[in-house]
Amino acid sequence: MPPPFSLLNFFRNRDTLRKFFAEEVVQRFPNNNPLDVDKVTTGVSMSELEKTPKAETGNVTGLYTEHEEWVVNMGEKTIHAKRMPGFFRTLKYITESFWLILFLGPYLRWNGKQALMLDVNDRQFHIFGLTILPQDIWMVSLLLLLLAMTLFAVTSVASRVFCGYFCFQTTWVDLFTWIEEKIEGNPNARHKLDAAPMDGAKFGKKALKHALWLLIAILTGISVIIWFEDAFVFWGNLLHFNLSLIEVATLIAFTLGTYFLAGFLREQTCLWLCPYARIQGVMCDSQTLVPTYDEKRGEPRGRIRKGAAAEESKQGDCIDCFQCVQVCPTGVDIRQGQQLGCITCGLCLDACDSIMDKIGRPRGLIRYMTLDEVNGLPEKKLYQHPRTLVYIGILLIALVGIIYGLSHMGNLTLRVAPERQPLFVRMSDGSIQNKYTFKVLNKTAGDVQVKVSAEGGVKGQIIVDGGKPQLIHHGKASAFTVFVKAPEENLMSETTKIQFRVENLDDPNMKAEYDTVFTGPKR
Repeated sequence: MPPPFSLLNFFRNRDTLRKFFAEEVVQRFPNNNPLDVDKVTTGVSMSELEKTPKAETGNVTGLYTEHEEWVVNMGEKTIHAKRMPGFFRTLKYITESFWLILFLGPYLRWNGKQALMLDVNDRQFHIFGLTILPQDIWMVSLLLLLLAMTLFAVTSVASRVFCGYFCFQTTWVDLFTWIEEKIEGNPNARHKLDAAPMDGAKFGKKALKHALWLLIAILTGISVIIWFEDAFVFWGNLLHFNLSLIEVATLIAFTLGTYFLAGFLREQTCLWLCPYARIQGVMCDSQTLVPTYDEKRGEPRGRIRKGAAAEESKQGDCIDCFQCVQVCPTGVDIRQGQQLGCITCGLCLDACDSIMDKIGRPRGLIRYMTLDEVNGLPEKKLYQHPRTLVYIGILLIALVGIIYGLSHMGNLTLRVAPERQPLFVRMSDGSIQNKYTFKVLNKTAGDVQVKVSAEGGVKGQIIVDGGKPQLIHHGKASAFTVFVKAPEENLMSETTKIQFRVENLDDPNMKAEYDTVFTGPKR
């Protein structure tokens, strides 16, 4: 009886499985598979398999010497993606630069304090002059809803563009591989260095690379922490080795996470660890734009042979140069159709367009297309997608809620609770007195003194000790009691509407109102 399947057995027998699948390909497609089975399973370069002579420098056929093929990368090989200039590469650099906010944002100052800080200990979020307290958490919920719906809407329109242009994993991998390229050279040089025995030169390059990786990982961990506490205070504690246990644990976790995820796992994170890679499939449909190989135009593929006239060939526009694979950060061959590893970064479009320019053929052999366009079906406009309209509707609701909350969120918030037991008290002079509990929330960075006033209510009413200022501490809700009494003969009904106001003594524009009622005996 065969042993039960396990992931360990699968990895141990992957070479056998590869050989089995390669033999199946040979049997099923004997005329279209010029490769030797053993060579397919061991990942021998295409230049060796085709026995292509060494290409001349600067010749288009020299592209064929760069390609090395494997069936499925389960992590046993390191992908060294080639960098090629182009529109989407430039766009990628621009969008990835937004992550500089993570490193630089906490150092911005506002009125002598950190402008951007998520102060969890004091339960306050500081955004320049705005302080968001737990009472305003509903706006944070709307913001998270806004971001989630934006992600879903963008995915339904253009697939995993978040992965390709904004994801922190993609950004850090791109940065790490850029450093790797500067130290170790182009992809071919890196492959040779990986295969070479360890010597002084190799050790020096590897040591420098990993030192820079660790430095960036440490700065990443520090940058995450200082979003939750004052940056300069943290740096002082760090330099004096005075960090708390939770700070040390957080710093180590983010440092190691960044170092291993971006430096070693790389595309394996996108393929196997990221949950978004799994759920994005249900957000796409036949109208979603994805990088697509135009098979009708590109097939049958054929390599450019030295001395052969391109116009005499009946092959398609694809010259089988594999540059689309060489630049892919996850090693996907887009010509095989949509795959889980495709992060919709568009780098294969830049590579293919550059080759089309070199051989004098029109661009767009690989371009953003929908499945309906590939199949020749009529395409719908963006506003004709019901799911997209639902996303946009939720986005607008969340955005309106956030704008309303920000526009109605002052520096002072007032809540007034009338006394219920008893509702009123008849004083010795015949007047009716009500008791109110005031709760004033001060969202500023300093303590303030406020005075209490009222509008409406009963004619002749008096606020007991109304001229006495009340101290309101910063970042907290301060409670105090207010008594209001009015002549009984002036009461026209059992309840009378009254509006209370608290006003900063130093800044009359800082105020808050609350509507409640003055209660008297039944009339």
